[in-house]
Amino acid sequence: MQPFTQLTAVAMPLIRANVDTDAIIPSREMKKVSKKGLSEGLFAGWRYLEVGGRTPNPDFVMNKPEYRNAEIILGGVNFGCGSSREHAVWALAEYGFRAIIAPSFAPIFQANCVTNGILPVELPEEAIARLADAVAADPQSRKVHIDLPAQTVTGPDGAAFRFEIGEEAKEMLVEGLDPIDLTLKQRDRILAVQEQARAERPWSFL
Repeated sequence: MQPFTQLTAVAMPLIRANVDTDAIIPSREMKKVSKKGLSEGLFAGWRYLEVGGRTPNPDFVMNKPEYRNAEIILGGVNFGCGSSREHAVWALAEYGFRAIIAPSFAPIFQANCVTNGILPVELPEEAIARLADAVAADPQSRKVHIDLPAQTVTGPDGAAFRFEIGEEAKEMLVEGLDPIDLTLKQRDRILAVQEQARAERPWSFL
């Protein structure tokens, strides 16, 4: 998994409350058994003009040229609610999004973001509105900067906002670890416990 330390990128506003996982990737778009090939179906219900089609909706923010190559989403409350489908995060990651800034997240979606290398940042609604206003004039040049070690988000106008994140989630993102990698950091301790158990209960290892 790609480590996340600092990111300066185009920020795309999608400030809607309760953006659920079926909006992020509708079930009809989940035709793959792997993580690859899902990004085409990302936000398909809003991104395309017809159901199942691929004609871009020019009014949807993702299709606007000023937000091309966006790597940050500025979202609304309860982002990622609905079903627990991890495909939603896989599609976001494959498209190229590295961070989502929202006032709150659905817990399962938030955890899935971390395990797939996307940083979920919680900031107040007013802070997100200020970031959206600051980038609106020219999103391609007025980028948002995220410093995960320092736990800060800085807008193009210089306004800085601090965010909180759990230590384990931060460690996984900064070091590019999935849950198995994180567990294997304790390999020596795990092996020591195994050896102690083998010495105390050799019959259980027959």
